[in-house]
Amino acid sequence: MSSIVHRIGIHAPASSAYRALSTIEGLAGWWTRDTTGTASVGECINFKFRDPAGKEIGGFEMEVLEQSPDDKVRWKVRSGPAEWIGTQISFSLAEQDGMTLVLFAHREWREEVEFMAHCSMKWAVFLLSLRDLVERGAGQPAPDDVKIDNWN
Repeated sequence: MSSIVHRIGIHAPASSAYRALSTIEGLAGWWTRDTTGTASVGECINFKFRDPAGKEIGGFEMEVLEQSPDDKVRWKVRSGPAEWIGTQISFSLAEQDGMTLVLFAHREWREEVEFMAHCSMKWAVFLLSLRDLVERGAGQPAPDDVKIDNWN
């Protein structure tokens, strides 16, 4: 099994980062504007990605496995691209040196494929969007995210 792992510092309390990771409004503010569902343990969140013209280009359904205030959020992918189904995504938070460190992981990829490389870069882009949302009040969620290649 393979994993994508990233680490980013956010100059804000863990409670602010946690809100952005554990609420529909927060998630829509940094990942994709088209975020729906219920962000509670045992429930599912739906994320749809659209091009600037509004055409749907992808999506995921995540089951919320864990939400520990100011500490951790963890999901399991229920639907989406075949490579993602069954993988787990987590955000672990820790306050250190006046910032919140977010350790992100997208684990249990069956194999390293080109799509994993794309997703790793996109996760980095969206983690920067998360930082912008928490620190400045505005992220760059899809469809206004930074485009990195011909797959988005």
